[in-house]
Amino acid sequence: MPPDAAQLQADRIYLGWQYVLLHPDPGPPPKRPSREDTEPPIPEEDPEWLRRERLQEDLLNRPLRVLRAVMVGATALICVAGVGGWLDWRFALVGALATGGVAAVSGYNLYRGGRAARARAAARAERLERLRQERDKAIVRAQQEHAERYREWAERKAIYDNQMTWYAVAVPDEVDRIDVAGGTIPGWSALVTLIGATRLYSGGHITVLDLSEGAIARDLIELARRGGDNPLVWVLPGDLPRLDLGVDLKPEAFADVLAHVVSVSEDHHTTRDLSFDNAILERVLEVLGEKASIRQVTAALRALAQVGDPREDLREGLLTAHQLERIGTMFGRGVSDRVVIERAWALESQLRKLEPLGTAAVRLPPARLRVVSMDRQSGVFGNRVLGTYVAAALTHILRQSPPSERPWYHTIIVAGAEKLRGDVLDRLMDACETARAGLVLTYRALTPTVRERLGRGNAAVAFMRLGNAEDARVAAEHIGTQHRLEIAHFTESAGAAAEGMGATYTSTVSGGATREPARTGGGDLAEDITRSTEWGRRASTALETTAGSAGGGPPEGGAAENGRVVLQRSREFLVEPERLQQLPTTSVIVTHTTAEGRQVRLADANPAILTFPKTTLGEFEEVRRAMEAAERERNPHPKDRPPPNLGPPPPRLDWRKPHR
Repeated sequence: MPPDAAQLQADRIYLGWQYVLLHPDPGPPPKRPSREDTEPPIPEEDPEWLRRERLQEDLLNRPLRVLRAVMVGATALICVAGVGGWLDWRFALVGALATGGVAAVSGYNLYRGGRAARARAAARAERLERLRQERDKAIVRAQQEHAERYREWAERKAIYDNQMTWYAVAVPDEVDRIDVAGGTIPGWSALVTLIGATRLYSGGHITVLDLSEGAIARDLIELARRGGDNPLVWVLPGDLPRLDLGVDLKPEAFADVLAHVVSVSEDHHTTRDLSFDNAILERVLEVLGEKASIRQVTAALRALAQVGDPREDLREGLLTAHQLERIGTMFGRGVSDRVVIERAWALESQLRKLEPLGTAAVRLPPARLRVVSMDRQSGVFGNRVLGTYVAAALTHILRQSPPSERPWYHTIIVAGAEKLRGDVLDRLMDACETARAGLVLTYRALTPTVRERLGRGNAAVAFMRLGNAEDARVAAEHIGTQHRLEIAHFTESAGAAAEGMGATYTSTVSGGATREPARTGGGDLAEDITRSTEWGRRASTALETTAGSAGGGPPEGGAAENGRVVLQRSREFLVEPERLQQLPTTSVIVTHTTAEGRQVRLADANPAILTFPKTTLGEFEEVRRAMEAAERERNPHPKDRPPPNLGPPPPRLDWRKPHR
């Protein structure tokens, strides 16, 4: 399957995008051959050389010419003398033959010298012509070689420019839980938006318990609205009257939830006080009956602790006279009274923060995204109480629900989970695992409670920026300091641009709030991210900033497509505590165990990367294997090629029989 054909898969939990270049940069195009390389200097026709050759030839032949002239003259004189009778004809004949022979020999030598000079001139001209032909052939050969190199470079360049640069980093839904250690509010916002968006657009349901007081799910809410959903948002404690979570629990489960809420103020982790508080609350709820409200429970605890005037609770209808009488005789008298009174008083002081719970609950339309958050203007301790109640109530609801047919169909995200007690986290983990619901826990700090549970069981661990040096050391040991990871320049630039992000929630269930109709975005996740999230709106700004830092144009190794710069720069770093403290805002180091071994990958959780043209929803390893398989099909190895069809084998010769 080619990378651009990858689709969002419901059986994967997407945690970010990995920047990898499968094909290396081919570098600059091959240089055209210069004239000095392909055109060696060739001597031209030199008239001066010819003149010198002729002059030299004349100088060498001058004695022969003189001798020839003398001999010719002598021959003529002897012939004239012989004819005139001045010499004996026999003597004249001999003399004429002698002088004529010398003249002929001299003339022949002059002819040979001239022919040798002409041969040298012709050889020089032929050599120059041969050099010219060789030069022309060298030029053509160099041009052909350059064209071939340029063609190969253009192919590599096209593959390099068109390759995917961002690959999905996902874990299979076989993983029960994802623990996110470290991070900032903007980083959590990016990660929660990415996880939540991919689960919603895969047809799932999301519940976010935001204990961070940073409104990390605000972009996810806007994205869900654009996708056609009307999210439900409770901002506690203001929306406690409209929160009906846990009010329908059975008395035993309700008592267990309230006991865990009270345990928020306890510093120890023993179960003795929880069981004692649970016993008190169970007996109180047994007196009050089913469907008892928190106000009735606190009224009964005040009566049990002998605090205030019980007649006021009788007048308000919180207790009946019969219930008040039963509460007074519920426990024995004597020494145990003081213990019960103290615990009842402690229980009442903690649970009164939950008295408005469900007092104005109305039937709300179903929603695939539900967000329960804490108001940052409320007290820290009160928010911990409310968060513990929501987590404990959600745990009991999950325990009573049948297992889901599809893992991670219902995903629960708890941001700031370090604010919950360890036993509350353990019970929530077990309930999610039993109900096959996905669980994402984000921890700002690696407290001892968090370290004991980090990655425990079938869980993947994601590390974001660690602010504390000790936390960074623990994270580095968990990841392994031998790993080298590659981080994209865009991740650093976009992370710096997101540092100032901040928002607050707006309740959708309060009486004065009006719920906006859902805006359908056609189901295009990339377009919805661009239009409805702060990450999508800031992505182009981060790209422009990065391009400007590279000199006003596309950065080195980058390309501009559709007005957007596609970065091709990155750097490597070694996993060390100092590096983990300097991670960009949206960087996530994902570790989990697979059948092939433990994987460690660096991802960017910025959801806007999904909108980039060079992003694929396929993972790097699977894309690489698919491309290698396709390459083997196109160019099979000689050993893998099928043998040629040579027909039936020839008959075997029998040496005992003669053959024609």
